[in-house]
Amino acid sequence: MLLSDGQIAKLCADDPPLITPFAFEQVREIDRGGVAGPGRKVRAISYGLSSYGYDFTLAATNFKIFRHELDHTIVDPKNFDKRLLSDGAVRSDDTGDYFIIPGNSYGLGETMEWVNMPRGLAAIGLGKSTYARCGLIVNVTPLEPEWRGRITLGIANACSTPIKVYTHEGICQFMFVRGEHLPQVSYSDRRGKYQDQQGATLAQV
Repeated sequence: MLLSDGQIAKLCADDPPLITPFAFEQVREIDRGGVAGPGRKVRAISYGLSSYGYDFTLAATNFKIFRHELDHTIVDPKNFDKRLLSDGAVRSDDTGDYFIIPGNSYGLGETMEWVNMPRGLAAIGLGKSTYARCGLIVNVTPLEPEWRGRITLGIANACSTPIKVYTHEGICQFMFVRGEHLPQVSYSDRRGKYQDQQGATLAQV
């Protein structure tokens, strides 16, 4: 069963809450503070509760961008070379705070929100349509029953030109699905390697 906005909101009032922090409605404007003038509102890529899901936001921390200048280096998910990544720098202008992903490149980020998945719930993630129309692909894996942590996001720029990716604004949406029966083995039961992750967690085997 796909959960509705009311069901998601109820789970976020539980202890522990499903999502922290949690916005009970779609947020479409943000206060830019000192950058755009005190109290000035600017349009935001929306985030918060939607009809059948929740739009998560990109954190301004732990953003990594793949480097291209390393010769003869292969990305190996069984032995990931950290030299392949460089720290992304947060930039600011009147439109908001953002990272820049170069053309035909890839970044790793994390959500601002922390998630506590109940045993009978799973979630499927998709990118935001605003970014999809700009050639940005957000790759997120399913959230399994009893997984906890901040969500690591793979963000691919399929364009040949650089693209802005805004922090503290919407980056992806997850839809929550309740199973007809509880799983015999949850993510916590099998001691999954990405449990309680923070930061843009790299590939592990």
